[in-house]
Amino acid sequence: MLKFKTKDSGVLAKLADQLHSVNHLPRWAVFSIDLGIVIFSLLITYFLMNIWGIKDFGSFNTYLTFLFMVGVMVFYLLIFKVSSGVVRHSSIRDIIRISLATFVAMLTLLGLNYGFYFSKGQYMVPEKRLFYDPPLFFFILLTFLMLSLFRFYVKMAFIMFLKFKDDKEIKDILVFGTDDDSVAIASVLNESSTNGYSVIGFISPSGTRLHNRILGKKIYSISRVLEGGFDENQLDGIVFPDKAMRADENQELINELIHKNIRLFHSPLQTFTDTDPEDKRNVKSLEIEDLLYREQIYIENDEISKRHLGKTVLVTGGAGSIGSEIVRKVAQFKPGLIVVVDQAETPLNDIKLEMEKTFPDLKFVFHLANVSNKYRIEPLFQKYNFSMVYHAAAYKHVPIVEQNPHEAIFVNIMGTRILADLSSKYKINRFVMISTDKAVNPTNVMGASKRVAELYVQSLQEKPGNTTKFITTRFGNVLGSNGSVIPLFRKQIEAGGPVTVTHPDITRFFMTIPEACELVLQAGTMGQGGEIYVFDMGEPVKILDLAKKMIKMSGFKPETDIAIKITGLRPGEKLYEELLSDESKTLPTFHEKIMRAKDETVSYEIMEKCTKEIARATVRKNKTELVQMIKQMVPEYKSQNSEFECLDAETEKIS
Repeated sequence: MLKFKTKDSGVLAKLADQLHSVNHLPRWAVFSIDLGIVIFSLLITYFLMNIWGIKDFGSFNTYLTFLFMVGVMVFYLLIFKVSSGVVRHSSIRDIIRISLATFVAMLTLLGLNYGFYFSKGQYMVPEKRLFYDPPLFFFILLTFLMLSLFRFYVKMAFIMFLKFKDDKEIKDILVFGTDDDSVAIASVLNESSTNGYSVIGFISPSGTRLHNRILGKKIYSISRVLEGGFDENQLDGIVFPDKAMRADENQELINELIHKNIRLFHSPLQTFTDTDPEDKRNVKSLEIEDLLYREQIYIENDEISKRHLGKTVLVTGGAGSIGSEIVRKVAQFKPGLIVVVDQAETPLNDIKLEMEKTFPDLKFVFHLANVSNKYRIEPLFQKYNFSMVYHAAAYKHVPIVEQNPHEAIFVNIMGTRILADLSSKYKINRFVMISTDKAVNPTNVMGASKRVAELYVQSLQEKPGNTTKFITTRFGNVLGSNGSVIPLFRKQIEAGGPVTVTHPDITRFFMTIPEACELVLQAGTMGQGGEIYVFDMGEPVKILDLAKKMIKMSGFKPETDIAIKITGLRPGEKLYEELLSDESKTLPTFHEKIMRAKDETVSYEIMEKCTKEIARATVRKNKTELVQMIKQMVPEYKSQNSEFECLDAETEKIS
């Protein structure tokens, strides 16, 4: 690991601090410098003319010619915006602007020169030209070189001196790949003065071009890295372009590098144009979410836009992980109004501030309310003409809900019933409910309560007089959501461990929050009413392997630096989630990532009666009696690792 330390480093560091504190020069200041360079170039040209024996520029007065040449050059510097760039971030585009300005200025001066010459009829009389060709060409060439070198040396000065700022620790890194994206990343990192990375070479994944150099840096084979060709003092990590990081053929290699405790970084940089230079230095440590990335989902934006453009949309649970992302996604389609409901005050205020800043031209209304309180919810339906309702409000933490089934009934069941009934009553076009894969053959109160909500929503579709299309979407764990295992592991690693895993064989499906919400919007537009859509969650991930990988990616060794503790399954927790893409349980749709569940339905009359009974029971019965009622409504609900397993045993005896 390199540090810039010399006996003069204190002085250099102070100079670096002063340079770093300098703001970008205003355009008029850069223009003044460029003007000085043009004048200086002309003075040097005039000085050399005297040495060469040329007494003046042409047939005109030397001073008038001097002013004319400077005026033409300055005119084209302004036309091509040569002075508009930030000097310390100069790039090839700035050189192109300079070359265009000087070249067009030369053509203009030559055109004026020979136009004057031929208009006077003074053919073959060089003394009658405005400018002599040699000094004109020399002036243009010298101006181009000096304008370019000024920018080059200013940029180099900033890079050199800012390396000393705060005696900064520099990470020595290799860049994976030798293609254009990899070279672009290395080029930007080399040019940046503040990113903290020093590119020491490139990795050739194919083992070719090993004897060549790129940007003056060596190309190494991946085998040298894997075989320990670099020690800890020589290599601090490897940067992957995002495209290479996500390529299927590189996943095994990435896992092997993680296994060898080599730190990995990734960059969204691609072969880019001259946009904001600071945005192009965004190199991030590789996170576990990056390794669980799946191919980009493509949705029909035109159809989704038609459903939302200029419409009024209600999002319940809009301050939660899924609900807030739905708000962000819907806002992109320019609805007339988004009404956000949540009972969590601080998160609701956070999404309010975010939306007002991100979408200042859109209208939002934020209501602090519980969806199980009909007297707070119905006035919203009376006041606003909703076109779409996205119902994401729910209690979802399995162990907490297992201990508090009363609240699961209030929010997950009755809250859903209130919203669905109101949507049907006020003839809302579409009602989209967010459910969970834990509703499939549930083993806990949370999953079972969501299954009851699914059944009720489906039953409403066949209610006489109903015109609302009721659609349910069902998916598994989302990366980074509140209560997700990944943020928990990250906190445990930061605290020094132990990392807790409930069972060595437990597996889960994962999906990113944006991916899940995009599919929710897509399913909400494609449904005709009464469907339960399940999402393709990819391959299941073993949680123990996930924990080990996260520990290694943090620079530690599992069981050596950070302990892993097996705590046992929590109440109601499944060992394996249901395979949602099982063809025997699903039907395909036109979208390859969305399938339709072939679940049995229950009539509206039965569901209305059952939900009314359980609502009345919550005020007078204990939690065991309530769970027994849920089990009667959802016969496939079998408790696991729970105090309610005794209810299943009693049912088996009776049968």
